[in-house]
Amino acid sequence: MKFDLTVESREGGGKGPARQLRRAGRVPAVLYGQGECLLLSVKPEELVKMLRSQAGSTALISLTINGAKTKAKRTALLRDFQVDPIAGSVLHADFFEVAMDKPIRVKVPVHLTGGQPVGLKEGGVLHHVLRQLHIECLPSVLPDFIEVDASQLQINQGIHLKDVPKTEGLRFWTTLSTWS
Repeated sequence: MKFDLTVESREGGGKGPARQLRRAGRVPAVLYGQGECLLLSVKPEELVKMLRSQAGSTALISLTINGAKTKAKRTALLRDFQVDPIAGSVLHADFFEVAMDKPIRVKVPVHLTGGQPVGLKEGGVLHHVLRQLHIECLPSVLPDFIEVDASQLQINQGIHLKDVPKTEGLRFWTTLSTWS
């Protein structure tokens, strides 16, 4: 999924300027990667809309930066965000700029498909242990999620990484080793 987001360039970092932005109804943000760091401000409603979508964590974001001294259009991923624990409002967002010709490593959600597993109908319990897979790919082939069919699972059976359907251009990786 791809989002278009218009942001404003801002001056001054730190706690004071960030609080002033929040009082003005904006969310402070940072764009880093590709050798530079830009301070930004975002409209909270646009950011919340993106976060509530199914692919918010893996979506490519086309950033249009108003007031920037450098390139005004950038492609990024939402790397992290902070939420106020009481009000529930977004306090800050971190964007990571990506180059479309360089592979990136991200976590992609796993969706179980195929309906209720056979073993569940026989009285078993389905333990969905791994809810995200670490993948490496070019940004242009980044999936929103990875589908795994669990409908044929019997009692005491599992799905391993080697059983996940291979997709052209994706590499699964862990901290110990990688698979192609």
